[in-house]
Amino acid sequence: MIKEIISIADEKMNKTISVLKHEFASMKAGRANPTMLDRIHVECYGSLMPLSQLANISAPEPRVLLIQPWDKSSLKDVEKAILKSDLGLNPSNDGTAIRLIIPELTEETRRNIIKTVKKTGEDGKVAIRSIRRDANDKIKALKKNNEITEDEAKKSEDIMQKETDRFIKEIDKLIDTKEKEIMVV
Repeated sequence: MIKEIISIADEKMNKTISVLKHEFASMKAGRANPTMLDRIHVECYGSLMPLSQLANISAPEPRVLLIQPWDKSSLKDVEKAILKSDLGLNPSNDGTAIRLIIPELTEETRRNIIKTVKKTGEDGKVAIRSIRRDANDKIKALKKNNEITEDEAKKSEDIMQKETDRFIKEIDKLIDTKEKEIMVV
């Protein structure tokens, strides 16, 4: 029973880390990265579709993203979706593909992105702690119902704390890595 609680908590914590990695990957860091466009959905064929399902996205140069829709008639829709997005990039449409030039980041923009990275990282830490709290509550309920001993409960809570510390260290590493990536000029 305890192993199951810890296993479920560990799985949730791993999921939190993978969501955080995906969030960090989609933040612009001054160089072209196709995952920057993961959040863009295009109104096409009567529904909203992720851009990645409508086009091939590549980074032929360090500061350029090339978007090549499989159906050329969706080019205008893709262009509109990029303009509406929060990326602040101007698409250049040549009739067969769209080029996005990623501008140099100013010092102020870098600082703002780092603030966002830290806030996102902190949200991840809060999620990890919340998972720990839920697991500890389940362990305490087992102890209260006399399904486990006091020693087993204490040992399980210690295991949960060690897991929490490990995941929080991993989040700190992710934040530091992303911060260094953003500050590279």
